Amino acid sequence: MIRKIALGYDGSESSKNALEFALDLAAKFRSELHVLAASRPPEFGTEVETEAIVEQSREHFLSLLEPVKKRMADTGTKGVCEVLVGHPAEQIIRYSEQNGVDHIVVGHRGHTLFERWLIGSVARQVVAYSHCAVTVVRK
Repeated sequence: MIRKIALGYDGSESSKNALEFALDLAAKFRSELHVLAASRPPEFGTEVETEAIVEQSREHFLSLLEPVKKRMADTGTKGVCEVLVGHPAEQIIRYSEQNGVDHIVVGHRGHTLFERWLIGSVARQVVAYSHCAVTVVRK
């Protein structure tokens, strides 16, 4: 049984498709949905104010999550929306482990061979290192 679902969300078309899948899955199993956005801090060695950039990024993701909260309310889906700070795959996995998530849903972005190679970043890493089942949603 799936009691808690985590969704990696960044506002892209693939994450919007994954949201719809996760909402359907949550309705079917009467599960909680934890929608997670990750604010990635700047790389070390950059000469910028890290706190200001992270805060600006958090605000951006909080605004992206507002329609998601409304969509969850409209569908009667229980859950939370969170903005985490760090590498998206790492944060999704860590949050899921710490919060007893049974299933993770992420979107797939790659279309060309090069783009598929690049998605090694989030979707592939979540699949490789997750402690639970992962669904990668394609168009």
